[in-house]
Amino acid sequence: MATPLVLHPDRALPADPATREVARRLYAATRSLPLVCMHGHVEAEVLADDLPFPDPARLFVVPDHYVTRMLVSQGIRLEDLGVPRRDGGAVESDPRAIWRRLCANWHLFRGTPSRYWLEHELAEVFGVRVRPSADTADEIYDQLAATLSDPDFRPRALLRRFNIELLSTTDPATSDLRHHARLREDGLGDRVIPTFRPDAVVHITGEGWREHVEELGRLTGFDTSGYPGFLDALRKQREVFLDAGALATDHGHLGTDTTPLDTAEAARIYSAALDGKATPEEAEAFAGHMLFVMAEMACEDGLVMQLHPGVLRNHDDDILRAFGPDKGFDIPVAAEFTRGLRPLLNAFGHHPNFRLILFTVDETVYSRELAPLAGAYPSVRLGAPWWFLDSPDGMRRFRELATETAGFYNTSGFVDDTRAFASIPARHDLARRIDAGYLARLVTEHRLTEDEATETAVDLAYRLPRLAYRRSTSS
Repeated sequence: MATPLVLHPDRALPADPATREVARRLYAATRSLPLVCMHGHVEAEVLADDLPFPDPARLFVVPDHYVTRMLVSQGIRLEDLGVPRRDGGAVESDPRAIWRRLCANWHLFRGTPSRYWLEHELAEVFGVRVRPSADTADEIYDQLAATLSDPDFRPRALLRRFNIELLSTTDPATSDLRHHARLREDGLGDRVIPTFRPDAVVHITGEGWREHVEELGRLTGFDTSGYPGFLDALRKQREVFLDAGALATDHGHLGTDTTPLDTAEAARIYSAALDGKATPEEAEAFAGHMLFVMAEMACEDGLVMQLHPGVLRNHDDDILRAFGPDKGFDIPVAAEFTRGLRPLLNAFGHHPNFRLILFTVDETVYSRELAPLAGAYPSVRLGAPWWFLDSPDGMRRFRELATETAGFYNTSGFVDDTRAFASIPARHDLARRIDAGYLARLVTEHRLTEDEATETAVDLAYRLPRLAYRRSTSS
């Protein structure tokens, strides 16, 4: 007999009865607020095309590296999960078979945030009433497939149903933003906006760097065969993003060094990279220099700068060669912020146009480095727990470690980090529950009044993301 899939109304709220009662009221004040999604990876093309999602496997499994990495960790091959190979080689093409593998291994996700998100999606979004298992896989697949054919479950309909007020995609510096142009033509330009991510053109030893730089030149009309033209092209492309509604830039670096180079040295390293002769040390120095340059440009145009260092990308060389990047093998390393960001913050930390939002997957720096930085520099905000820390206990630890030094109002509020479109409301719902629980404890310990806690809960869920990503226009 199938086990029912029933979501408890108090899930993720505190176990203590008195604290839980307060948390229920705080959560009730936030649960229906609009969603502000400023750090996501949903493709603009999905919303521009507004086509039905193809099948349950390609919605829930194939593109979601949170899901595939857990299955791979238990010996299931990416090929068996339908993940495309770079060489076009054979992979599982039967979506029902892929879905069965997920359901047969449902137990692997016990205690993980992926389990929470998936259950929320299945029950709250798609109305599934039985728990996934080998025995129920086909029943659930059939229900999901029928539901996905309904026009009410196309991307734009879900955008409205999820009450997403603002969704920011993450787009490479070389994007022509044509999908965003289509969205603007259809009246969604104020609701779905781009984010400028220049990583591919600032990491000079990265795969395809020269081709990316040449494309940047073609897009902007500047000669990127030299360093001055490269900077001009970046400024021009930032203007294009601004015109398309962008509010932020996004920077994924291994480290946080922001030491500026003098112009001649930066130009020399850039030329060496074009000739294929840049050393790893030069590449690291140039990347740090470009963070400083991006901050300088942010002071000029007011785009909010997001930085999330401390992840060694594509740890498995064979997986990278066979399947490409972003396949679940990005592994955190220790992060350092205090010394690395000092040059940047000494130059721009008090600039009225500058806003820097810091994300990390290294919890050890919350109380030691990030909270003190945000608690001192007016330009710095702490981003929501990100990636592996986008979880119930990770969010609780963030509040406990950061709040006493940074307070609530030097954070970004909750902004999700997902490419799994249907999981967006689940992630916001979980964050609102965890914040309600944390604030409820402060109320029951008589450290906050309930009216203060209610106001703070609303701020964290809705107002603070709007404020943190508001474009500065001060001079």
